[in-house]
Amino acid sequence: MTMISEDVVSRENDRRLADLKSDYAHLGAQLARRGVDIDAVKAKVAAYAVAVPSWGVGTGGTRFARFPGEGEPRNIYDKLEDCAVIQELTRATPTVSLHIPWDKVPDLKELKERGAALGLGFDAMNSNTFSDAPQQEHSYKYGSLSHASAATRQQAVEHNLECIAIGNALGSKALTVWIGDGTNFPGQANFTKSFERYLDAMKDIYKGLPDDWRLFTEHKMYEPAFYSTVVQDWGSNYLIAQELGPKAYCLVDLGHHAPNVNIEMIVARLIQFKKLGGFHFNDSKYGDDDLDTGSIDPYRLFLVFNELVDAEVRKAEGFSPAHMLDQSHNVTDPIESLMRSAMEVCRAYAQGLIVDRAALAGYQDGNDALMASETLKAGFRTDVEPILAMARLDAGGAIDPVATYRSAGYRAKVTGERPAVASGGGGIV
Repeated sequence: MTMISEDVVSRENDRRLADLKSDYAHLGAQLARRGVDIDAVKAKVAAYAVAVPSWGVGTGGTRFARFPGEGEPRNIYDKLEDCAVIQELTRATPTVSLHIPWDKVPDLKELKERGAALGLGFDAMNSNTFSDAPQQEHSYKYGSLSHASAATRQQAVEHNLECIAIGNALGSKALTVWIGDGTNFPGQANFTKSFERYLDAMKDIYKGLPDDWRLFTEHKMYEPAFYSTVVQDWGSNYLIAQELGPKAYCLVDLGHHAPNVNIEMIVARLIQFKKLGGFHFNDSKYGDDDLDTGSIDPYRLFLVFNELVDAEVRKAEGFSPAHMLDQSHNVTDPIESLMRSAMEVCRAYAQGLIVDRAALAGYQDGNDALMASETLKAGFRTDVEPILAMARLDAGGAIDPVATYRSAGYRAKVTGERPAVASGGGGIV
């Protein structure tokens, strides 16, 4: 079952094939002079995958307003169809990460079968205890897993255990837990007691993990709590992972840090101590902006992947991070933004793969700061687009996914099928 006609993909690819072959041959010769095998890099890029968040295919918003887009998905089945479009054209997003209760459905068998029919699997599950669901007994206004009320904490624990059960039925192997718990005023809560309550609740969730699952905890400096958050930085996150056990890992969201924080060094530290669980990729200018990946600071994205490639090359122990996009699309077609972001993480990976690591190590050990920097930049400056496009083509995808998507008219088609949604208040979903 395909959402985009193979005839459209073939027609669009045929228009670009000659130029791609020429560009690929030229880049191959250029890389060969550096001792890099372009086909080997292409094979690694083709094997790379990043998960798409189910909520990402809907139109986002801010605290002030949300302006719905045309043809927005009405339910999880519409979301899967939109995610399938991204995978069909980019061939880099074979799994979908669900968010409960936003994606809760009564028939898990049907959902799994629908995903399989669309060529999609299910990645990490995501729980929501940062907002209240309809008919929820206890409110999370003042916290969830760290709440002063034992009943509220237990409700949040049970929700996470339900997410594990749903994911187990769908073939997922991980649970991501992010909480909005924190304070807006000094003195509002006791820092130590809040963290102790959180750890106790997380231990109950950890006990419910299947043996082959991993638990990802996510840190965030601020928002929606603007004075303090319970899991505010990677140090707290690392303490949590250490406290919970070997199946607990730290998840790094690129937008969840203070401005100018050295995120790539955080990644290196977590790799070194075997606690890097994975990523939520996005970009930011001022804070947790959830912008398209690589749209603001592509060099930082490259530097993160430089650390990942370094760990891959040296076969770092326990290194197996999960990769997922996590963005809010307020003014673009979400499918186009997610396709572009999937291509950007592939680009950063390819750029990291062509860095001359032997030369880099030599300059580092020789304290040659300038040439070490230039060696990294040689990888970043290289236009690796022919590698990405050829990998997509070989896998049956589109040489130019965005142009092919627009040519297919998918957005106009679903706009005619899905009822328009009225503009509403704030909120990211």
